[in-house]
Parts: sequence; C-alpha cells; structure tokens
Amino acid sequence: MDKEKTYKLLLKQASSLLQGEHDLIAKMSNISALLFNGLPEVSYAGFYRFQEQELILGPFQGPVACMHIQLGKGVCGTAAQTGQIQIVPDVHEFSGHIACDANTNSEIVVPIIHNKKLVAVLDLDSNDFDRFDQIDAQYLSKIAELLFN
Repeated sequence: MDKEKTYKLLLKQASSLLQGEHDLIAKMSNISALLFNGLPEVSYAGFYRFQEQELILGPFQGPVACMHIQLGKGVCGTAAQTGQIQIVPDVHEFSGHIACDANTNSEIVVPIIHNKKLVAVLDLDSNDFDRFDQIDAQYLSKIAELLFN
C-alpha cells in the first residue's frame, strides 16, 4: 500500500478511535499505538506533553524514552520551541540531537497547538535514514488535530 493510502486509512481509524472520548491521555495512548503498528519502519511513536515549561514523556510505543526534554533541546525541544514541524533525515547531523535510542536514524516531530498554546509534540522515530517527508508531516498533523475534535 502506498504511503498516502496508508495515512488515509489511519486517519479514518484515528477518527473512529477517538470519537466520543474526552480524556487526552487515553486519546494519545491509542494514537501512539495506531501509528506504531500502522506505519512501516517506525521504531517509536509517542507524545511529549508540555508542562511546567518542559516536555514530559507521555503515552508512547517503542523502546524506553527520555522522560524530560528542555525547550530548544533536540528535535522535540526544537519543534516545541519553534512551533514548526521538524523532519530530520539523519539525526546524527542534527545539532543537539538527544539520543534516547542509539538505533534511531531519522525523526519527525509535530508540535500540537490548541487554542494558540503548545500542548504536546508528536514524535516518530525510525531506524532507517530519510524515513519521513512532507506526506508524513501533512497526515500526522491531521491526526494530531483529531485529539481536540
């Protein structure tokens, strides 16, 4: 199945999964499981919640992860600080990369902003280089928006 077809299916599944649920942690839990199990070559899918001026590990699927990330540090902290999606084809070339998992080679981080405030970031890693692109960014943003519908 091509990438866009996969994402269209995941978007429908995410919408169905989240329908009627009000708890943000429960929603994040199911979305991380859906993405981890539904996307090929993804080694980690999870959320970092923005609390007390730092990112704190939230629901995720994959290997153990860093628990606290400062704004501006690593790919997640950069996405949180800038409010911009970060697509990193080779994390080893990203200045200040935080290596929570030494096997990770590429990463995408989507900031989640609700009512003009940073709520969390959605972080996906891959052991493959250059795994993520604009199609991932587009659909992961749409899936993240479902958290507040």
